[in-house]
Amino acid sequence: MGRGKIEIKRIENTNNRQVTYSKRRNGIIKKAKEITVLCEAKVSLIIFASSGKMHEYCSPSTTISDMLDGYQKASGRRLWDAKHENLSNEIDRIKKENDSMQVKLRHLKGEDINQLTHKELIIMEEALQNGLSSISAKQSEILRMVRKNDQILEEENKQLQYALHQKEMGAIGGSGNMRGIHEEVYHQRERDYEYQMPFGLRVQPMQPNLHERM
Repeated sequence: MGRGKIEIKRIENTNNRQVTYSKRRNGIIKKAKEITVLCEAKVSLIIFASSGKMHEYCSPSTTISDMLDGYQKASGRRLWDAKHENLSNEIDRIKKENDSMQVKLRHLKGEDINQLTHKELIIMEEALQNGLSSISAKQSEILRMVRKNDQILEEENKQLQYALHQKEMGAIGGSGNMRGIHEEVYHQRERDYEYQMPFGLRVQPMQPNLHERM
């Protein structure tokens, strides 16, 4: 008894729809891998689920970008506008420049130089010597700036020390003058108090002659 024909329509049950999607997606990817191996075909497969999740497969011998370029050439349909084509060309140019710079950098490090000609080695040696001279000149300039800054800082420190010393001396002199003024005021008050006391209550000196001289 044969299997009944399944009607192709949207599966309403969410769980059943997800299970069916997973099974058939895996089946399509499996078939794409098989035709790649069996027939040496170039296959590119992109699947988006209803949730937006993407699944893809591409034959190991190619890339999705190459497949899209091939499709554009074979079908005559333009997948990219002029703006995107210019951007793609600019990216390719930058990649090539980067690769070239990486090669030159390895050469400057002394790596992969066996294939260089005598003329190329001379040019590279001159470039290294010029770079070394520039580095030495920059180092000397930085050293001069450091020494100059040290001198400026040292001079500023001396000025600050001198200003601090002058301030301390002024504070000491001011405190001495104030102490003398306070002592003079105290003695003047003492004399005034003694003058106001009755003569009989004043303290009489033991040596009158000495008191008179004072």
